[in-house]
Amino acid sequence: MVKSSPGLGLPWLILLGSALLEAVWATALGASNGFTNPVPTVVFAVAATASMLGLGFAVRRIPLGTAYAVWVGIGAALTVGWAMVTGAESVSVLKLVFIAGIVACAAGLKALPTKKHK
Repeated sequence: MVKSSPGLGLPWLILLGSALLEAVWATALGASNGFTNPVPTVVFAVAATASMLGLGFAVRRIPLGTAYAVWVGIGAALTVGWAMVTGAESVSVLKLVFIAGIVACAAGLKALPTKKHK
């Protein structure tokens, strides 16, 4: 049976939250200076753990390939976006276009019909 689920259910909301936490842990990893700065190191550990737990929960209902692609794509887009907002990375029109492409692809994966798996 193929169906498309309208709206965001709990697994998708948790997946998006996990992607946000991926951006948090990636940013904290950079700020940890090789795990020598304690506060970013703790933020990294907590966010990475929560992000992985959320991804693990989401794949109970969302196919692994789709969930992982969305998790990585949204997390990467948010990480780059945050780096641009804070001035850690340069901003360019092309960079914004490519990041928008990543987000559009993740949204496209959500919009596709999925087979109900057991």
